[in-house]
Amino acid sequence: MGGDRFAQYHPLVNFLYFTLTIGFSMMMSHPIAQGISLISAIAYAVQTEGKKAVLFTLKWCLPVMLLTAIMNPAFSHEGITIVLYFPTGNPLTLESILYGLSSGVMIATVCLWFLNFNRVITSDKFIYLFGRIIPAMSLVLSMTLRFVPKFRTQMNAVVDAQKSIGRDISTGSLWHRTKIAVTVLSIMITWALENAIETADSMKSRGYGLKGRTAFSIYRLDERDKLALLYLGFCGFYLLAGVIVSAFGFRYFPSIRYIGLNLFTFSFQFVYFMMCITPVVLNLAEERTWKAIHSST
Repeated sequence: MGGDRFAQYHPLVNFLYFTLTIGFSMMMSHPIAQGISLISAIAYAVQTEGKKAVLFTLKWCLPVMLLTAIMNPAFSHEGITIVLYFPTGNPLTLESILYGLSSGVMIATVCLWFLNFNRVITSDKFIYLFGRIIPAMSLVLSMTLRFVPKFRTQMNAVVDAQKSIGRDISTGSLWHRTKIAVTVLSIMITWALENAIETADSMKSRGYGLKGRTAFSIYRLDERDKLALLYLGFCGFYLLAGVIVSAFGFRYFPSIRYIGLNLFTFSFQFVYFMMCITPVVLNLAEERTWKAIHSST
């Protein structure tokens, strides 16, 4: 397979796509729209990162989602459909439970989209897009986006090094493991600070952010990218119009009310699905092309 075909598009196309998907995922509370976004995010992540990477992310997302679903009914007692009463006398309502689940799904979906975003929008793409507009901010954000994977890799190296000299963090008493964990944390904090200073000094020595400074770029906006921008622009404006006319309307309080699914509202859901699933479709088409080429040789 020829890799992630969508990641090979122009950075402006990639950034616009993730801006739309993440933005609408945070705006829409309709269950169908949330399901479309969640399934598309999982499908794209599995396709490019593999099942293990997605399961690792979901391992942290699902507890947050469940915590949100549980905590919301405990503190929010709005809604007219009472399920039961707590010992304190406060009601547990169906609307607060469903709203908590919706909030949890939204958090998990956004986390998955940011997993895809962090892989596709690399630091060089981010600096290419915003280096001339906001040079200092773009450098900070670029360093932040790449910090988590680099921190994880470096921490694994430090843990292995400590293990090789008899400081295994997974064995021994609680006090022993705590001492080793504090040592590893101290090493990682020092590494992170030194890495940030070295990066800043390196970029400063290269004249980053100076007026009139030119930069080499391998990105060119070709016809394929222009068509993709037109497509995403149409989807964005169409979906924004759908939000304005409440085609994705779903109310939880004080009672559940929503816009029924008809031909008019279905068109907005369909466009939203086609936009979210675009990278998956492109990669499937690429895979089919590679298989056809391979079978013909």
